Amino acid sequence: VQLQASGGGLVQAGGSLRLSCAASERTFSNYAVGWFRRVPGKLREFVAAINPSGLGARYADSVKGRTTISRDNAQNTVILQMTSLKTEDTAVYYCAADLPPIRDRSRSMHYRYWGPGTLVTVSS
Repeated sequence: VQLQASGGGLVQAGGSLRLSCAASERTFSNYAVGWFRRVPGKLREFVAAINPSGLGARYADSVKGRTTISRDNAQNTVILQMTSLKTEDTAVYYCAADLPPIRDRSRSMHYRYWGPGTLVTVSS
């Protein structure tokens, strides 16, 4: 499955951003999806994950309460809505997917399919 993340850009601290992950696969509804981010010089970090059904959302503590992951399987899209953005949210954001069962949705090693990232820059 091919993935394409979009929606990144420059936003002020306290603002909001909506990232999209679009898939080429018609059976995308069968895939679990995770969002990860990477700051240069640091390890890739888990952000959020969602099950194929759209249920069972999971969030990193660093974004919990200000981030929502959702999906529209009819559109083969997963959305990451982030609010109250902080400068430390600045990173390249990646979406990843794989077929269940996924042993640990918060670990990037359990996803086989990745799209190119989209850069999010939060200014102070």
